Amino acid sequence: METLPYGAWRSPITSDLIVAESIGLVDVLIDGDDLYWIESRPGEGGRHVVVRRRADGGTVDLTPAPFSARTRVHEYGGGAVTVSHGAVYFTNFADQVLYVQRPGAAPAALTPKGGPRYADGVIDERRRRWIGVREEHAADGTVVNTLVAVELDRIGPGRVLAQGHDFYSSPRLSPDGGRLAFLCWDHPNMPWVGTELWVAEIAADGTLAAPRRVAGGAAESIFQPEWSPAGVLHFVSDRSSWWNLYRCDGAGNPQPLCPRAAEFGQAQWSFGQSTYAFLGADEIACSYREGGQARLARLAAGTGRLTPIPLAYTEFGAVRVAGGQIICRAGAPLDPSAIIRVNPETGAVEILRQSAPTAADPGLRRYFSAPQHLAVATGAGETAYANYYAPHNPDHAAPSGECPPMIVKCHGGPTSSASSSLGLGIQYWTSRGIAVLDVDYRGSTGYGRTYRDRLAGQWGVVDVEDCQNAARQTARDGLADPARIVISGGSAGGYTVLAALAGGDVFKGGASYYGVSDIAALARDTHKFESRYLDWLIGPYPAEAELYRQRSPLTHADRIACPVIFFQGEDDRVVPPNQTEMMVEALRRRGIPVGYLLFAGESHGFRRAENIKRALDAELYFYAALVFRTRLGF
Repeated sequence: METLPYGAWRSPITSDLIVAESIGLVDVLIDGDDLYWIESRPGEGGRHVVVRRRADGGTVDLTPAPFSARTRVHEYGGGAVTVSHGAVYFTNFADQVLYVQRPGAAPAALTPKGGPRYADGVIDERRRRWIGVREEHAADGTVVNTLVAVELDRIGPGRVLAQGHDFYSSPRLSPDGGRLAFLCWDHPNMPWVGTELWVAEIAADGTLAAPRRVAGGAAESIFQPEWSPAGVLHFVSDRSSWWNLYRCDGAGNPQPLCPRAAEFGQAQWSFGQSTYAFLGADEIACSYREGGQARLARLAAGTGRLTPIPLAYTEFGAVRVAGGQIICRAGAPLDPSAIIRVNPETGAVEILRQSAPTAADPGLRRYFSAPQHLAVATGAGETAYANYYAPHNPDHAAPSGECPPMIVKCHGGPTSSASSSLGLGIQYWTSRGIAVLDVDYRGSTGYGRTYRDRLAGQWGVVDVEDCQNAARQTARDGLADPARIVISGGSAGGYTVLAALAGGDVFKGGASYYGVSDIAALARDTHKFESRYLDWLIGPYPAEAELYRQRSPLTHADRIACPVIFFQGEDDRVVPPNQTEMMVEALRRRGIPVGYLLFAGESHGFRRAENIKRALDAELYFYAALVFRTRLGF
């Protein structure tokens, strides 16, 4: 082993390798026993492609270029594709038109161009229609969300089935086609704060009749309603302070299936999420998160017996069932996200598609660093959590007594969570001798509603406090050099970065990816889905305008005295470029070292390979030159 300073190690995990083959695995779709999934491909400009797995094990791309199966409903999308009897129904990103692509045919429009956006659909075969969410944007900026039915045999904007609430999601048809379940919620709630579950009969003319609220309210979050094969309504609720599974009894009353201090649901940032599916009339395949780690299990609905399936994976999503097998997206600390097929009886796993095939190379795996889940003592005598990744490279060792530089990562949301699944973007740092600390600050999902609610009214306070305390604790434990700790995050995580840099000297530099600098401007300018989220995170605006001013990093730009690099998408509608540019200008006026990269054609989150590569390398070189003071290896 060659002895070199931390941060100067040579690594085979380059930005070129990361973007060369890596893809995003967006969703899994089932049509009978047929399997489909959606791939986000940086090498094709971030295009989303529907892929079908053939009976012989091969795959075929179904979405022809330049189509991209991605919706902009809620701006975060999801639920862009529905498959039924071999036909693929998808929203195309460029024009937001709903298309149908029947076997052997080109995509044909079902909705008019220049019209609304569509997402989260289900096919009502009996009535020859697509039922899903429609989002209309008027010229005056008004946005209206409804549940609609779009006919499958002619072009039209769709017939309204449910309206009056600010948001809708998750329409689900009962097996006999006679009832429709769906979720709705209203401002200022987000779906992980308060949602309602409704069920309605479908009348002879196709309209909804006798709607009734089954569960939910302003202080209860409902997630993923589903009908069992026998027509029994199931759903996830956090009424116990944990997202647990419920089903309706014969009188329509919700009954818990498996009460447990664990999360069987997720924050509904995007449409189409699934944490459970039916293996049979009374058996459920489900994923749940407990102690910062996810598991896949079988649940006997009649007895509540939960039987974990022994697997090496620690992250699960898009849980489906086909042919008695569990199909899902899964990842592990040393394995990248993949579409897998699991035998629920034996636990045998077949990998159908990997997000980063290169990561399976045994030679490359030698460079991977596995996370250590840490409990962090923080404010008010409470505990936060984080995943710590130590520097690791079999070819290099650091000089005796040296502590490594470290990047503290802030996830977005802020109601999201750190992932334990292998990320080559993290290994890019650790294999160069730079530690990474991925923080699940109070407000993160995966630890119950009480933990999640710690962020209510405290955004920019407890998240900052937890990131600072996590950094201090690792430094005290000799896991990081306190003089070379930086902080990096995107979106809401970018806000935490800027607030932390303005709130003390723990961090010696930072990177903000499309982060919020002026939260009052965000309250005035952002999209409908999040336009009242700040009421919960900060307080009502403009009534609490002074609090907004105090919590805005832009207000305290004069307190930032370390180098900061900014990354921004030119087409971002969630956090517009002016948010970044105001902070850049404020720091430049004071002579603070600043980097600013604006990417054309990118929105909220970068999807093009060349931009992902450039951002990653720029962040590394920025730290190396201005914070770590390290000569980079190659």
